[in-house]
Amino acid sequence: MSTPQAWYKQFWPWFLIGLPLCAVLASINLLMIAIDTKDSLVTEDYYKEGKGINIDLRKIKQAKQLGMNYLLEFDDEYVEISQQGGEKYLAALSVSFFHPTLEERDFSQIVTADANGIYRIDLTQAIEGPWEVRIEGFDQSWRIQQRVTLVDDQQYWLN
Repeated sequence: MSTPQAWYKQFWPWFLIGLPLCAVLASINLLMIAIDTKDSLVTEDYYKEGKGINIDLRKIKQAKQLGMNYLLEFDDEYVEISQQGGEKYLAALSVSFFHPTLEERDFSQIVTADANGIYRIDLTQAIEGPWEVRIEGFDQSWRIQQRVTLVDDQQYWLN
């Protein structure tokens, strides 16, 4: 007859110890990720931003009443915006691009029209994919906001 092996020389005790140990290590890893990573989508002042949504809706309704329509033409190197409807607006526009998940990619620019009434933004980085585009009058009395998925050499209607 053979003598039984010690418990630490057998497979099953180590397997049963290893399962909870893996869960503990994974939870420690997730805790470290949660501590080190900042959640940029949550704002500190969410209540005031929530109240501001009502003001934003009034600006969007104002743009619809004015009949403001813009055509956005997207290329790798630039974005051209031209007015296609409503009373001619010749003042500067505040144009903002918001990425749905990466706040550091967001950018805004105030642009003026050229002699043909076309607003042009030269791009320094590629911005293909889903974006929230916001066009606002310089006096901030109206706003057009729309989500688009930007693809090279495409046109998008913003109204």
